[in-house]
Amino acid sequence: METSLVGSYPQPAWLVDREKLRGRLPPRVRASDIWKIDPDQLADAQDAATLAAIRDQERAGLDIVTDGEIRRESYSNYFVLALDGIDVDTPGEALDRNGNPMPVPRVAGPITRRGGSILKRDAEFLRGATDRKIKVTVPGPFTMAQQAQNDHYGSEEEVAFAFADVVRAEVTELFEAGVDIVQLDEPWMESRSEQARAYGIETLNRALDGVTGTTVLHICFGYPLFVPGHKRTYRFLGELAEAPVDQISIETAQAELDLEVLERLGDKTIVLGVIALDSDAVESAETVKARIERALPYTRNLVAAPDCGMKYLSREAAFGKLQSLVAGANMVAA
Repeated sequence: METSLVGSYPQPAWLVDREKLRGRLPPRVRASDIWKIDPDQLADAQDAATLAAIRDQERAGLDIVTDGEIRRESYSNYFVLALDGIDVDTPGEALDRNGNPMPVPRVAGPITRRGGSILKRDAEFLRGATDRKIKVTVPGPFTMAQQAQNDHYGSEEEVAFAFADVVRAEVTELFEAGVDIVQLDEPWMESRSEQARAYGIETLNRALDGVTGTTVLHICFGYPLFVPGHKRTYRFLGELAEAPVDQISIETAQAELDLEVLERLGDKTIVLGVIALDSDAVESAETVKARIERALPYTRNLVAAPDCGMKYLSREAAFGKLQSLVAGANMVAA
């Protein structure tokens, strides 16, 4: 059974202000104040921290490695704010997952990539730093649309389709750059399930039309630091059997998810979240093994992973949890 991060890994305290990071919701607009390094030295510092995150994953024994999203202020704004058509100086407003207003990117014109690929350089850096399988995460088009104020397109569906077009171009170039797996992060399909049923699958079909390569869709209940008390059932999950992806990444540890839903996902590989992220407490390998075994009556087509990104944990805790992840996965009978 392979093991993998979902996406992010803790950024070191010498690079970012961890208190500022943890003291606000994941930013949708600029959050440059979290960085401790001068702008002219920031890229080099981010590269150094990315190498450290890669080495931690290798030392822990992961089979599939990411760049830890070390260069990102959040999983989504790094990509969105690099697009044309987005007004980054005059943000809009949308409701967060808890129903509270927050500043978000404002769609003010046609959405296009500015000067080509946004993540290709990061992918090439990752590919050159490890000989293991690599995964790159891209914010999903549905989620980006839900996290934006639309002042240009005629409907919310059109906004999602516009984001899907730039995602398709990006994913294509990432595979051309040597990436083994590309993951679309779509947590807002869970929190905006009515809209997801209306046009979520159509948006994904558009985003991945003609794409060749292993693709994953990650869907979760949100970071427990900001969205505590995760439910035992998803509002939108079984529908993803129709999604044009090879793998579905879900959380099960914090929520103690009812895994009978896995029967509805057909032959999809399940990236099974078996590491909880609601505290720095490190699970035992035996706990990880038991969480994996809960899924075995429904599928053995599994990749073991944390529930979600590890961004808000301490590095010590994250590394310990990855060691337990690998050890627990190795204890499960083939």
